[in-house]
Amino acid sequence: MNGTTAPVAAAWIRAGLMGLPVYGVLTLWAAREPQPNPDEEYEAWARFVTAPEYVLTHVLGSGLGLIFVIFGTFALGAYLLGTRAARLALWAMTVAAFGQCLFLIFTGVSAFGPPLEGQAYLAGMNLDELPTSTADDMQALVMLAAILASFVGNVLLGIAMWRSDALTVWPGALWILAALLMYPFGIILGALTTRATPPTVLVGAGLVTVSGAWVVWRARKEPAAADGRVSAAQHAP
Repeated sequence: MNGTTAPVAAAWIRAGLMGLPVYGVLTLWAAREPQPNPDEEYEAWARFVTAPEYVLTHVLGSGLGLIFVIFGTFALGAYLLGTRAARLALWAMTVAAFGQCLFLIFTGVSAFGPPLEGQAYLAGMNLDELPTSTADDMQALVMLAAILASFVGNVLLGIAMWRSDALTVWPGALWILAALLMYPFGIILGALTTRATPPTVLVGAGLVTVSGAWVVWRARKEPAAADGRVSAAQHAP
């Protein structure tokens, strides 16, 4: 790829960056209503997960949001090429995208598994009589790996944004804070307590939306600078 393709590449990167705030908005929509705790209110939980809104929010909110953020993460890593944080950004991009891809597996299970379980319970089936399966253990391991990779990758992305000369400090700081609120103080805290999405995830998604929107605005405000970074990255030894 030569220098004449730099404006085209930069345009695709700017388009991909849109995935960051879109992910934040979709996550806000998907997580706005916490589900009942199945350990305490199993029938209420069963009715909650069998409602049409449950599948829609998981497929169009959580699932589609993850697809957008994967594109956005790759675009952000590419956008930071040619800056002093380029090497860190590429590592962060890889780790974060790996975690997000693992979350896609869990999102599919979460979208389609609980409605079937809820329907079975409401139909009078005794689910306690079902034999145990290694699928539960494997699901827990995949979830743990997804949380760890996504958290570490996004913290590193925030640091790369902070250290780069392409963005100001505060978008990176917001991105790091969002990772803290959405993973250790969000998903993990929710799993250990109410088994529902805690408010910290909503706050984190809001911070992602603000930070991602700023990155998009900055990239569109200075297209010539972005073209120059892409060109410099292409010719880097």
